[in-house]
Amino acid sequence: MTFDNEANEKTAPTKPSKVQLIIHVVQHLTPGGIESMVLEMLRCRHAQQRVLIIALEGEREDSIKQWPKLQDFEQHIIFLNKPRQFHLATIQKLRRLFLLIKPDVIHTHHIGPLLYAGIAAKSSQQAQHIHTEHDAWHFDTPKHAWLQRFLLMLTQPRLVADADEVSMNLKRVFDYRDITVIKNGIDCRRFHSGNQKQARQQLDLPLGAMLIGSAGRLEKVKGHDVMIRALALLPRTFNLAIAGIGSQEKDLKQLSKDLGVENRIIWLGLVDDMPTFYQSLDVFCLPSRHEGFPLATLEAQACGTATIASDVGAVKETICPNTGGLFNAENAQAIADQIYSILAQAKPQNPRSFVVKNNDIHHMLHAYQRLSLGNT
Repeated sequence: MTFDNEANEKTAPTKPSKVQLIIHVVQHLTPGGIESMVLEMLRCRHAQQRVLIIALEGEREDSIKQWPKLQDFEQHIIFLNKPRQFHLATIQKLRRLFLLIKPDVIHTHHIGPLLYAGIAAKSSQQAQHIHTEHDAWHFDTPKHAWLQRFLLMLTQPRLVADADEVSMNLKRVFDYRDITVIKNGIDCRRFHSGNQKQARQQLDLPLGAMLIGSAGRLEKVKGHDVMIRALALLPRTFNLAIAGIGSQEKDLKQLSKDLGVENRIIWLGLVDDMPTFYQSLDVFCLPSRHEGFPLATLEAQACGTATIASDVGAVKETICPNTGGLFNAENAQAIADQIYSILAQAKPQNPRSFVVKNNDIHHMLHAYQRLSLGNT
């Protein structure tokens, strides 16, 4: 088994002259793309880096109960339990915290953390402030666009877009002096090819079926209902495995009954061992209605699994052009057609090399470190 060590060594971060303290600030720590990305940035940190994560909302015990994965990182996480509404005291609390622990880098993710931690970072004037935008579709809401414009003018962070599509939209909406594109990455040593039969046995999945997989929060935005409608258009030898939890689970299960496919769907809930999940599949599908720059498509392809996805946001930047496919959101027939097209490939190629080349997390961390040291 190879983990592409050569590629990782080429992108290994340069050691800083002293230990860097980096603080990531997120809105909450519930299962999701931004949250998973920040946990991976903590897990894959360089030996010369200390990393803390601050979650504005939520409290420790409930968050870990909802997402047991957090137990592995809880010594590095601070929960502020901020109320949902605007809370001035949270800015003051963050400012005191920054003055006390003196971070080298404050890294905010999305608009809420930019508001609270961005203002606190500006007033404490201690650290380099990096802000990453992970999608841009919310800027179509005038209120969000106005607030973001005001906060960028006030806090003046080093602004990062995690995709070319996001950068283009930021430039369209905001007059900002400098935007750096640093694409999301995954740990290609953790996500790798494996034995499909063994993976299915481990997850108790059908050995003889043609197996499609989908992963993500069971919410309307993720489009699992469209995937279920696509399953109904495919032969009965096709099954669907879904990894994730969410508020739409009951409605999705009812839809599967209404369409007569309930016996062809395996609901896995939260899956801790996602590499094994991807290794078990014939095709991975991301049917989202909205996305930024998703990780799931990268993870699946790093595991050698052919991947198709809806052409929304920056999804197209994550799909290997030689092995994957795109379809219009909301179109169940287009999903079925793409699955047939992928499986009909005479000599299917492995999409892993595409991810290793373009989206290894160590390359991403190196780029962020250069930015934090004032380089581009």
